[in-house]
Order: sequence, then structure tokens, then C-alpha cells
Amino acid sequence: MINVTLKGGVVREYEDGSSVMDVAKSLGAGLFKAACLGKVNGEVCDLRTVLNGDCEVEILTFDDDEGKKTFNHTCSHVLAQAVKRLYPAALLAIGPSVDGGFYYDFDSEVSFTPEILEKIEAEMKKIVKEALPLEKLELDADEAIRMMEEKGEIYKVELIKEHADKGEKISFYRQGEFLELCAGPHIPDTGRLKAFKLTSCTGAYWRGDSKNKMLQRIYGTAFTKNADLEAHLTQLEEAKKRDHNKLGRELEIFTTVDYIGQGLPILLPKGTHIVQTLQRFVEDEEKKRGWLRTKTPLMAKSDLYKISGHWDHYQDGMFVLGDEEKDDEVFALRPMTCPFQYQAYLNRARSYRDLPMRLGETSTLFRNEASGEMHGLIRVRQFTISEGHLMCTPEQLEGEFKGCLDLCIFMLKTLGLYDDVSYRFSQWDPEDKEKYIGTPEQWDEAQGIMKTILDDLGINYKIGIGEAAFYGPKLDIQIKNVHGKEDTLITIQIDQMLAEKFGMEYVDKDGTKKNPYIIHRTSIGCYERTLALLIEKYAGAFPVWLAPEKVRIMPIADRHQDAAYAVKEALLKAGIDDVDVDTRSEKLGYKLREAQLEKIPYMLVVGDKEAEEGTVSVRKRGFGDQGSMAVADFCELIVKEVEERVIW
Repeated sequence: MINVTLKGGVVREYEDGSSVMDVAKSLGAGLFKAACLGKVNGEVCDLRTVLNGDCEVEILTFDDDEGKKTFNHTCSHVLAQAVKRLYPAALLAIGPSVDGGFYYDFDSEVSFTPEILEKIEAEMKKIVKEALPLEKLELDADEAIRMMEEKGEIYKVELIKEHADKGEKISFYRQGEFLELCAGPHIPDTGRLKAFKLTSCTGAYWRGDSKNKMLQRIYGTAFTKNADLEAHLTQLEEAKKRDHNKLGRELEIFTTVDYIGQGLPILLPKGTHIVQTLQRFVEDEEKKRGWLRTKTPLMAKSDLYKISGHWDHYQDGMFVLGDEEKDDEVFALRPMTCPFQYQAYLNRARSYRDLPMRLGETSTLFRNEASGEMHGLIRVRQFTISEGHLMCTPEQLEGEFKGCLDLCIFMLKTLGLYDDVSYRFSQWDPEDKEKYIGTPEQWDEAQGIMKTILDDLGINYKIGIGEAAFYGPKLDIQIKNVHGKEDTLITIQIDQMLAEKFGMEYVDKDGTKKNPYIIHRTSIGCYERTLALLIEKYAGAFPVWLAPEKVRIMPIADRHQDAAYAVKEALLKAGIDDVDVDTRSEKLGYKLREAQLEKIPYMLVVGDKEAEEGTVSVRKRGFGDQGSMAVADFCELIVKEVEERVIW
């Protein structure tokens, strides 16, 4: 017999050779039916895994993140099997689970139209009815390669060869006639997949590299109950309505032009107004907190990037101007501001009395993102960012890091985004040392310092191995768009590498020269990405202080125009300059409906009574008719909302 410690510390005895599935069965039919996988001594595994000796066992369901991931991943296998049944010539690439569902990439001459997706989905339902068990098997690399070559699965062969020289066994999962390269784990059989839907098909380069072939990526989502699936699909429809790529164009906030290029959006007057408002807000707040502003070049010679390490570690992400083999000088557009701002520190000798030195800049940056990664304003090739670099002593590091985080939290709360973010502690990958500069000891020290700070602050973070910058660990503040895709909005990084590389020193109290610690930070992140998230958060109905048009005044007849312009003049004197007077010869109802569609926060109607009494009839977006109000009182109300950055 073996002793199995269950969740909550309960210990039960089981016969030798029992599996995780046996444990699940013993705990009740409901749990067994819902079980997706197990966790033995902290390691996830299939339910069929046999228990060897005393251990801790946890049963995971769809309600657990790992259970949901496994459930979705199994559904991607069913999708691939259905495609191969219907279109045997289609080649298989990869099919992972993702937030909100799963996808699978195929190389196929058949174009997967909405009609074909319906056929594939119908075939998937047949596979579910067959309740095919998923069985794991392992092969030697040579045998696995030979088998995939015989099937013509060139993408699988490429993946296997990456592991062949490591002497690893290659793992597959079989379900019926279908065999898939996969490390697992998986749910026991296809019959447990009751509610799923294929949602779309897009293009995707193999391995995300535009130099590779464009594949077809089929997306889907899966749930354990049809009611949950229907609710999710309804949510997806709502997300489409809020998608900044659609709504931002409809509201004339931004546009793109094919012959200008991907990832190079044009902000229209409304979008420009919002970004300028954000920029003034950020710069003013940073000034209050002791940040000094710099303005540095948009490009530099390769010499600068060679010192910083970007030339060796980030060149693929840069726009390089020139050819080192042909030109005396090669330049590159800057992908970040740090090596430029360091020159302000290096302008003269520094002592500990000069520290901390906080340098901020509204920086336009350029990054050579893959064309397949472009998405509206979320991921672009030219963007503007609230970037800052802070040089400090070791004793100042924790306090200054907390100050940077406090600034970020203040910004997020003001914008109404704070409740939507999560934190990731991004660390280096010691198995891939070539990606980074510095020694393991330096990385351990920097990550240890950041861990202490984050734990002291009580930050609830996830760890991202391999997500660090090449010169140091970072705290990434993550946020999801309406489609569930997660991106980094704000970063705060600790760097003890680049100061030494650039010869940045200060004279300490004891007269010795030391390298300062550097904190890299953004306070609101990339303005374009922030604008996209605000469009989606508020569905284009921006808070008054951000709205490109805050008030629209509507005279009922031509004789009321003078009174309407007098209201506008009063608002201008009060400091509210985003005001328009609608003098068109249209009915009032039409004007109001149009203003509502354009999501104007306040609509003021002026008729005979209002013109005579010096009042306005106020309509508030989302709240309807607010009654009559003196012009002076309305000016006071809206000024207060703008100054306090009220969100409603």
C-alpha cells in the first residue's frame, strides 16, 4: 500500500500500482468526470500516470488554469485530426492552447473559409462521439524522424530534429488513427469535449518569422458546458464591438495606409488630442516627482549600440541604415532611449550627492517587428513612450524602485486601468546565456534584489523565465486586450550591467568610485498601445478629461446661435476648449442622436428659454436629460470633472 496526501493534507491509502485516475474515482463520480489531469508532487501529469510510492496528489479540473490549458490543448488535437480526415494533404505545424481557447496552424492548399470551418467542426463532433482515448508513446529521435518523414510532415521533422542531438525520447499522443507529436499532458479521451466552437481563421508565419511560409491558423474555444460556451461567444461579439482596430477607425481616431506601411499608424486629430492630453498629464506628474527632461536623437551610429550591447543582442529588432561592409558609418534608428540618456549623466563627473538622478523623456522609438505581429495600435513599428532612467546608489535602489512603481499605479488608477492589470517578474534563462550580458552572479544579485522589493511590497506576480531584458530583470505590468491577448503595458527594470559598460561612475562618501544602479522604467508605457486599450476599455466613450470633444452645443433654431456661441465663450474662458457648436439646419433629435453615436460626453441644448435665462439644457452621455443648468454652474461642474480626471 502507498500513502497519498490529498489537497487539504488528508492522507489515504491506495494499492501499489494505482493511478491518478484511481484516486480521482475514489473521491467521487463528479470529480472523476470533471478531472482533466493530475499533479503529483507538484508536477502535472496525465490521469493514467501510475503512482510510485508515497506522494502528494491533486486532481485538476477545467476550473484550474492548468486543467483548462490541457482541455483546450486536447481540443486542438481533435481539430488537427478532423482536418487530416477531411483534407489528408494538409500538413501539421503546431497547435497550443492559448488564453481563451486554442489554435492550430496548417499548411494547406485548401483555403479554410467559414463554410469549411463548419465542416471541420462537424467532423470534430464525430471524433468526440467516438470517445477516442489519448495514449502516450515515446520513440527514439531517429525513429520519430523517419516516421514523420514518411508521412511528409516537414514541420514535425523540423521540431523533432531540434531535440534529436540531446538524446531525448520523442513523445507522441495517439487518438484513433491520428498520431501527434506532443509532450502532453492530455485529458483521458475525446468524449469529454462537449462544448467547442471554431471562431476564425487567419494567416500566421511558421514560427512567427516573415521569412518563413504563411500558414493558416484556425482558432477555437472550448468549455465543459454549452451554457458557458454561449456566454463566451456573446462576450466575443461584445469584444468585436470594442475592438480598437474597428472602433478607432469608425470614430476617426486613427487610420493606416498600405503604401505607408504596416505598424505605422496615422493618428487623426481626435487621436492626436487624446495622446497630447496624456503626454501633458504624464510630463507634469513626472516633474512633480523630481524627473528631469531630456531630448535626445532619434538615431545613432552603430558605435553607441555596440557599447550598450544592443548591436549584438537586439540588432534583428532594429532598423539599420547602412552596411558595415560598405559604409564608413552605419546608423540605426533607436529602439530605446537608455544609451542616449546615459550621455546626460556622463556630461560631467558625478558624486553621491547628485544621486538619485531621474531622467525622463517622451521618446519616439522604432522596432522592426515581424509583419505577422502587427495589430492596430497595440503592436507597431514606430511608437512614442514615456521612458525614464534613474541612476542611484545601492542604498537608494529599493526606495526609488518603489517610487517608480507608485508612479505607474497612480497612472493606471487615473486611467481606470488598474483593476485590469497583472504583474510578471521577468527573469533570465540560465540555459540560454548567450541572450544576456553579465555573469550568473550578477543576475542572481539583481534578481534577488528585485524579489526582495516585490515581496516587501506584497506584489502578486508570476515568474517569466527568459522574459528579462538582455541586461537585467524586470517587473512587467501586463494587460489583456478585448480578445484576451496579453501584452506588456509598463516595465520597471533593474540594471547593474550597463553603467559599467558606459563608464558611468560616481564618487561615494568614502572617496571611492562606484557604478550606480540604473532603473529603466516607463510610467504609462507606449502611448499608442495605451490609446488602443482606452478605446477598448471605454468603447470609445472616453472620460471627459480625455475626450477630444467634451461639449457639443446645439441651438434649436438660427435665432439661438448667438446664445450658443456665448455659452462656448464662457466655456473657453473657464479653460474648456474642446467645444463645438452644431449650427447645421437639422432637427434637434437628429443632432442629438449623432452626438450620442460620436460618444460626446455633454450635449447642451439652447432654445428660447435658455437664451433668455442664461441657462443650458444638459444631456449627459449615458445618463440622459439632466435638466436645466445655469451656464456658470455647468462651467464649474465640467472644470471640476476635468481637473479631478473623473471617470463615469
